[in-house]
Amino acid sequence: MAKLTTEQLIDAFKELSLIELSEFVKSFEEVFEVTAAAPVAVAAAAAPAAAAAEEKDSFDVVLESAGDQKIAVIKEVRALTNLGLGEAKALVDGAPATVLEGANKDAAEKAKAALEGAGAKVTLK
Repeated sequence: MAKLTTEQLIDAFKELSLIELSEFVKSFEEVFEVTAAAPVAVAAAAAPAAAAAEEKDSFDVVLESAGDQKIAVIKEVRALTNLGLGEAKALVDGAPATVLEGANKDAAEKAKAALEGAGAKVTLK
């Protein structure tokens, strides 16, 4: 198999749906025995206090309520996270709850739009 460049890999990932990308991440974590979520949490914790005074560059996506389309919201939560069905349902049932922590602005806005499109009430913090 020919070695792919970083740009080629990024282009390939751009063509995947969120669900396909989530499945890839799960497989990657299993094969290489790593957790993809750990660097995000470490990076958010390592951010200096001075950065807080600047424009906010990481956001928490908080599910305030599921609304009338609870099943659709659970599906979106599963697509945005690596949670199983039971865990995603528990998160939605326990609203208000944080769906994503330390997400960049674009990812947070996309997640908010996807959840609101499913009928949920969402805030960014």
